This record gives sequence, C-alpha cells and structure tokens, in this order.
Amino acid sequence: MDAQKPLIVIVDDIQENVRILHHAIKDEPYSFAIAYSGKELLQILEQHQVTLILLDVMLPDIDGFTLAQQIRSEPRFKEIPIIFVTARSEQEDRLRGFEAGGVDYVSKPFDSREILQRVRTHVNLRRALEEQRRLNKELQAALDRVKTLEGIIPICSKCKKVRDDEGYWTQVERYVTEHTKAMFSHSLCPDCATQYFPQDIIDEKKG
Repeated sequence: MDAQKPLIVIVDDIQENVRILHHAIKDEPYSFAIAYSGKELLQILEQHQVTLILLDVMLPDIDGFTLAQQIRSEPRFKEIPIIFVTARSEQEDRLRGFEAGGVDYVSKPFDSREILQRVRTHVNLRRALEEQRRLNKELQAALDRVKTLEGIIPICSKCKKVRDDEGYWTQVERYVTEHTKAMFSHSLCPDCATQYFPQDIIDEKKG
C-alpha cells in the first residue's frame, strides 16, 4: 500500500461484489484493501491509516450497521467516512445506515459512475479536513513562536533593563513574563550573596 495515497477499504464477503466495486474506482489515485468480514476490517483499521470505508451490511460475522457503530465509538476511527453499499434498499435500512454513522448509502445494483463520484466527494472532504487541521497546527506553532523571545532585544548595558514594545524600560523578568509563558522564582547567586550578606557566607563556611 502507498502511504501517500488515500486508502479505501472494500468490505464485502462476496468476491464478485468486491471485484465490481474495485473496478468502478480502480483508476483513481487510491490504495485499496479488502475485508471479507467485520473482524478483518477492524484488523486493517488497527494496522493502517484508512481514508474511507465501503461497507456491505450483510457480513458473515456481524451486520454492517452494528459494525459502523463500533467504529464510530472508537475515537481513533470515528471520523473515517463510511459509505454503505448494500442490496438492502428499504427506506428503513437507509435510515439505520445514517443513524449508525454512515455518510452515504448506495443500493445494489449501482451505477459505476455514481459510486465513483460519491467516493471522490467523501475522499476530497476527508482530505480537506486533514489539510485544515495541518494548517491550524502550523498557525498555532507560528503563534507560539511569536510569543517567544526571538531576535534582538534592546537591553541597558548598565542596569540590564529591557526596552519593551512600547518604548518603555522594564525589568528583564517582567518583559520575559509578558512575552512568554515563563515564570520566575527569585534567589541569590553566590557572587551576590557574598556581596550583600558576607557575614552569613563566612558563618556558613565555618559551620
């Protein structure tokens, strides 16, 4: 499987149905996996990053509606679009499919052009969502970098105060606190302790 391509999983226990579905979308730039049972689909989900699932309702070990609900209950998989592709075409079945978390419902026999367009639509929506999240992460990272101390900071060579963004001079710790998430705790370094509390240092050394 090509990790760069969207991965479509066809779930059907009848090989001829799998062949027909695959033939309808095989020319698209997708990778494909096949599951002949609910158990096999769950194994694929654990091992690969799945983009979309084409799910039959009548499987040998579980019905597709229940399987879809299980997938939706798992946080890692709940956003994977599921298209039901099944011979069960009653209105009640369609409603159950959407209630179970399906994003679309296609009845067999289907038109190859229709299934192709539906798959394209939901793959593109999923990829757009992933791209939006990637851009949001990049934006947040950029904002976090803005809040850090980068570049040249004007600092007094004598008293070590820093000139802030509005032109005022302020203490280094205040400037850092206002521009980052850093916090300060105060103590004395050995040199300052010796200068300001020499007797304490002498007594400590004697002790």
